[in-house]
Formats: sequence, C-alpha cells, structure tokens
Amino acid sequence: MKNSKALFVAQAAVIAALYVVLTLLANSLGLANYAVQLRFSEALTILPFFTPAAIPGLFLGCLISNLLTGAIVWDVVFGSVATLLGAVGTYMLRRCKWLAPLPPIAANTLIVPPVLYFAYRIPGSIPYFMLTVGIGEVLSCGILGMLLLFVLQRYKKFIFPVTDR
Repeated sequence: MKNSKALFVAQAAVIAALYVVLTLLANSLGLANYAVQLRFSEALTILPFFTPAAIPGLFLGCLISNLLTGAIVWDVVFGSVATLLGAVGTYMLRRCKWLAPLPPIAANTLIVPPVLYFAYRIPGSIPYFMLTVGIGEVLSCGILGMLLLFVLQRYKKFIFPVTDR
C-alpha cells in the first residue's frame, strides 16, 4: 500500500515536470499562450487513460506552466481548471481510447476563449478564439495525444505498472 502511494506521487510529479518542460518549449516558440495555442504538453492529457496519477500531475503542471509563462491570474486559475476537467474526463472515458482526447479538447475550447477575450482583451471574438484554441487542442490532444497513446500502450506495463490500490 505504501508502495502504491509513492508510485502515484512519483508518476504525478514526473507528469507535472514533463508538462512544464513541454510548455516552456512551446512558449519559447511563441505557441503556448494567447489566441493561437499549440502546447505540446497538451498531448500529455491522454495520460489519465493509463493512470489516475496523471490528473493531479497535469493540473499542477499546467498551473506551474501558466505561472512561469507569465499568464495573468484568471488564466492561471481557469486554464488550470480546464486542464483538470479535461484530465478527469479522459480518466472517466478510459475504456474507450478513441474518446479519451475529447474532454481536454472540449474543456479548453469552452473555458480558455472567454479568458482570452475578457481577461487579456485580445482583439477578436469568443467564437474566433474557440476556433483557434480548438484547432490547437485537436492538434495537441487529438493527434499528438493519440500518437502518444498508441506508443505508450506498447510499454504500459513498464511505465504504468499496476499496484495494490
């Protein structure tokens, strides 16, 4: 039992760290924030398919990433909540791998655009931001995330071992 708690915390920490590193990489290329967002880290939102440890890992990774990239408080809060909701949804849909990327796509497409419009006051409209954020999420979660899922499925017993819960 003690072992499974340690594994859970370790997996969550590694996932959070990976999310931060990948977001900082996207940010260095100008892709992590604002109207056009292509966060490579969002591919990791597929990980709750394999382990519930990904839920807090993704949430903390997004929270830390938003703080490090200079996001305003509303983006830190609502962007992180969008990732949390997406991660929980992916975990809930883990029995159907083809649906697994849909919750983070939907959560970010619905939650992030009002933040861009009202908090950042970026010129444009909420429907426009839904389109731009949605496209970025489809690319990150839908395409990169599913590619990651198929690769990790081959090695899941090594990367995500089943422990006593």
